[in-house]
Amino acid sequence: MGIALLIVVVLLGALVFYFDSMLQRTAALEFEGQAGNSAGSNWLLVGSDSREGLDDARREELSAGDAGGRRTDSMMLVHIPSGGGQPALISLPRDSYVAIPGHGKTKLNSAFSFGGPQLLAQTVEQNTGVHIDHYAEIGFGGFADLVDAVGGVDICLDKPMDDPMANVHLPQGCQELDGAQALGFVRARYSLDGGDLERAENQRKLLGALVDKGTSPATLINPFRLFPLASGASKTFLVNDSDHIWHLMSLALAMGDVSGGQGVTTQVPFGRFGEDSDGGSVIVWDKEKAGQMFEAINNDQPIPPELLGQ
Repeated sequence: MGIALLIVVVLLGALVFYFDSMLQRTAALEFEGQAGNSAGSNWLLVGSDSREGLDDARREELSAGDAGGRRTDSMMLVHIPSGGGQPALISLPRDSYVAIPGHGKTKLNSAFSFGGPQLLAQTVEQNTGVHIDHYAEIGFGGFADLVDAVGGVDICLDKPMDDPMANVHLPQGCQELDGAQALGFVRARYSLDGGDLERAENQRKLLGALVDKGTSPATLINPFRLFPLASGASKTFLVNDSDHIWHLMSLALAMGDVSGGQGVTTQVPFGRFGEDSDGGSVIVWDKEKAGQMFEAINNDQPIPPELLGQ
């Protein structure tokens, strides 16, 4: 019995290190003016439009187009408190009007286009004062594959979604989305009354549904779902050079608490809509309320309830 248990432990350990070795890694998130360390840990989650690894058939299936390079459609800050407590998931809308080091004030997602993960992390830190400990990015194909690996995710819609730009056409009501549909759901923007803010809300909703399914007993005890999920996650996530698979596991547990109602999910408080120098629509944060939110995170304290849902 003892030898059998030892063999199981060794095999599980080998699998963990195997999946960890498959993770893609970016350069260290080190830059001038980096915010000081604070209690708890903070993740910057990024959804990019990278088509890397997609063949022509998969591009067509996902309506991914053929644009080169990487841009980001979604950015979220996740705070995991030290010693327990409620984790927080905060959307950082892509059209947020912020100062980007070396580039003046423009939309937040431009930082990713200008300088990749490093400049994006630097921009987030310098506009929030929150130190970024971990980074995770996933592209089009990887996201859709994770949804398919768990057998689809359940979403309830108050109204139909018909967005030709994202190639998503969903009826009103509760339904199960496959990978391609889920990708369209989180990309849809132009058909939404709330634009970028409503899309950010949908992204949080879908991420919660994915985490729920991925951490459910139906997935964890089913090797035909668990191993494709673990393999897919390890092959498609781009992480900081010091991050490992066990850090992603910790993130998944925290996200499970958020989706299960044991944490908070919200967005940066915004004051108004405006225009940038090119005439594009931007979101201007409420400086006072956003400052209070990020101060709470830096102090490893719960976000004041009056700031949630702003």
